[in-house]
Amino acid sequence: MRDNPFMGISAYIKEIGRGKDGARALSREQAADLMGQLLDGHVSDLEIGAFCLAMRIKGETPEEMAGFLDATQQRLNHFESSASHPTVVIPSYNGSRKLPLLTPLLAGLMAREGFAVLVHGSTTEGTRVTSEQVFAAMGTAALDRPTRLEPGRVFYAPTQVLSPALQKLLDVRRVVGLRNPAHSLVKMLNPLRERALLVCSHTHPEYALSMTHTLSLIQANALLLRGTEGEPVADPRRTPAMTGFVAGQAVPMCDQQAGSLTDLPALPVDNSALATAAFIQSVLDGQSPVPAPLAQQVSVLCRLAEHMGPPSTMPSRP
Repeated sequence: MRDNPFMGISAYIKEIGRGKDGARALSREQAADLMGQLLDGHVSDLEIGAFCLAMRIKGETPEEMAGFLDATQQRLNHFESSASHPTVVIPSYNGSRKLPLLTPLLAGLMAREGFAVLVHGSTTEGTRVTSEQVFAAMGTAALDRPTRLEPGRVFYAPTQVLSPALQKLLDVRRVVGLRNPAHSLVKMLNPLRERALLVCSHTHPEYALSMTHTLSLIQANALLLRGTEGEPVADPRRTPAMTGFVAGQAVPMCDQQAGSLTDLPALPVDNSALATAAFIQSVLDGQSPVPAPLAQQVSVLCRLAEHMGPPSTMPSRP
């Protein structure tokens, strides 16, 4: 392995598939080579399944995730932006089970601040309300091809538009019932050729640590917070801790709200797409107040954008 840093996928599977204690971590370059083979369609469905199961057992290192992102970024159908501010990129893959899905509200609030906003996602669980459904109820149709992103507008792109091969990797979950590295990398993906401001979320403290390391390795400009039911939007009932990243450097931006909850926002009881869309529109129209945690998240994102400066072309990794 040391003499030949790159190999066919079967040899990679042999390295990562030795079980939790015997598996070997790949270098960033090897991980990029492996993901490149997967996305380029050079492997069989059986090999894809073996890769997904092996990585699920072993778990990804930050270096491996950075390599997976390197390969995916190179193969995306990229968007371009005409905005003078960095474009805000919001991944939406978990959807809502109990609470109203307010990811589209976050997108609308950032567009109201003058940012171009790109939300991307796909349905990974059939029983949840998705951003695509909420956007459709609000009259925002999903894109069918990359387009130029304009400031002050929200765009929604299914993962299929970004990369059919990446969507295929996400769809493996429907067959084997388990998540794979694609479900993690889409939450740190930049579909633009220019630098963008990513809104990233974690569900457990251990993921916060690994995502912090990965965002640093890829020199991301991002906001990281604990998501609401897996979505990268602040819980409208309590402000979570938020960490910013500027060129990979982590900066604490907001502490977690402490103490007991004394004043709950007036949220719709019905979390259907139609009820959620009506609530979001009422907030954007000024008829209902913005939940305080979301207002705080918008403020933090605006401050991060100021630290980033004007957008520029992303440097390519050799």
